[in-house]
Amino acid sequence: MTTPRGDLTLAEVEAIARAAHAGQRDKAGRPYTEHLAAVAEGVRARGGSDEQIAAAWLHDAVEDDALSEEWLAGAALPQQVKDMVLAVTKRDGEDLVAYTRRILDTPGALLVKESDLAHNADPDRLAVLEPATRTRLTEKYARARKLLGLTPPRRPGEQQVQANTARS
Repeated sequence: MTTPRGDLTLAEVEAIARAAHAGQRDKAGRPYTEHLAAVAEGVRARGGSDEQIAAAWLHDAVEDDALSEEWLAGAALPQQVKDMVLAVTKRDGEDLVAYTRRILDTPGALLVKESDLAHNADPDRLAVLEPATRTRLTEKYARARKLLGLTPPRRPGEQQVQANTARS
């Protein structure tokens, strides 16, 4: 990520995200920062820009209340990064159709969400969950992928076939 205006570097964004989510655990009890790193790496491996990688590091920060919307608004980040983070931030009680529409309408956000869904739906991660939770999450992620025009999850480097090919 270029920083002509003094924007945060990717390393600084990563450090902020790691600090904001320190001590947080995922549903399987793993450090949450492992998920953030996997999503950021997934974006990078799928050819994402530095701005998309930064958004990947921060993709759950507002949703999980690790960082506030006010912090994000004032952060030294390109507006595109802020827009992507807010696009992938699911609000309490928000309809999935409206949520996915916002992602599709925000340049760059689809790739961040694709990487997030791919990691969330990783069979190895889901295998350690209770069967009912595993089934519920598998169905939830499949519905989101369908609404976003994504095929079933893929590993970085595999070809993606989408109904909506505009991923910028």
